[in-house]
Amino acid sequence: MDLWLIWLIIAAVLAVAEIFTLTAALGMLSAAALVTAGFAAVGLPLPLQLLVFTIVATVTVLFVRPVALRHVLQPQVARFGIDALVGKAAYVVAEVTGRDGRVRIDGEEWTARAYDETLVIPQGTTVDVMEISGTTAIVYPRD
Repeated sequence: MDLWLIWLIIAAVLAVAEIFTLTAALGMLSAAALVTAGFAAVGLPLPLQLLVFTIVATVTVLFVRPVALRHVLQPQVARFGIDALVGKAAYVVAEVTGRDGRVRIDGEEWTARAYDETLVIPQGTTVDVMEISGTTAIVYPRD
């Protein structure tokens, strides 16, 4: 069996293992084996193939992997779903108390409660959404 084919098989095995581990290290080793397979196909002798594999693997694991992980582990920038409603302004449709009420947030009507249970927020007031609890918006009046 040709050496380039063995390197290709090693690259494939490492790539499949990377899919299951998601560490990025095995993916870098897979890339190094793939590069080495190319050099082996050209006819580079085995000791030099091992040197190529070692150099490429070291460079990718030390320099490429940290950059890739930094991009993968970035915090989510955009908020979605009900998390996106927190902090938005709402319009009081029906008087809001500590027990019940209704507000309109981005064109949708939501049940609402006052953040402070002693507050009574009259209809027509603009409020801020402090949190969402189930299907109820917890609101506080704007100053």
